[in-house]
Amino acid sequence: MASTAALNLLTDHPALYEARFPAPDRLAARWTEDCLRRHRAGARVLDIGCGTGRDAARLHAVGRRVTGADLSEAMLAHARAHHPGPVYVHADLRGFDLGRGEFDAVVCLDSSLLYCHTNAQLDAFLSSCRQALAPGGLLVAEMRNGAYFLGRTDLLDAPAVDTFTWQGSVYRSTTTLTVDRTAQLLRRTRVWTVDDGPEPVEQRSVWRLLFPQELRHLLGAHGFDVLELHDGPGPRTEPPWREGLLPGATADADRLHVVARLSPAR
Repeated sequence: MASTAALNLLTDHPALYEARFPAPDRLAARWTEDCLRRHRAGARVLDIGCGTGRDAARLHAVGRRVTGADLSEAMLAHARAHHPGPVYVHADLRGFDLGRGEFDAVVCLDSSLLYCHTNAQLDAFLSSCRQALAPGGLLVAEMRNGAYFLGRTDLLDAPAVDTFTWQGSVYRSTTTLTVDRTAQLLRRTRVWTVDDGPEPVEQRSVWRLLFPQELRHLLGAHGFDVLELHDGPGPRTEPPWREGLLPGATADADRLHVVARLSPAR
């Protein structure tokens, strides 16, 4: 089996990524725009961890002045070619400098924040957000919820198998999740096979597991006031968010959503 420590089949092939995760209704961007409107955010938005640029482009289309930032040059190239409108820049969310007070909101979707594996990396992310935001600016984030794994094993008990077809080839993934409780990390091993393709490819990914009160504490320590912290409805919940739905009052399900405002005093 091939080892791909420096390669990721999906993020290194953005068109394949979009085929695997189609988002024709841009639900994540629509949910984000709803958060920004309800909390009266200004027009300047940084989408950190923007991926292929689909959500950034949707926010641009409704009138936001959007900068999309990502660590993957392949994703950025795809975004510029296929989802124009925003300015796309290379940046690492675990510590970035895109100017001081340049944005009215920082958006971090699809568990991107959880690539900060250590407390130092989380501090660097929040310090970077604090620098990037104007006083009173918003941080909007959506991610897995660490609290879901307290006493639950349904996502860990058996591998998940998924199959989809792209450009005439059938792709099959077998995904296994494990929890490293000491390091507070969720580890994913995914094995890809392609019909009539090369040997199977194994990939490994890691996310930090954050708990609701832990996240509230971290945000407060960096000068943010938490406005919303809940498990849904959101763009990846079941049932998903739809127009007109307001945030819930619990933080127990498998997704976590947060909206926080940087203190005007900073």
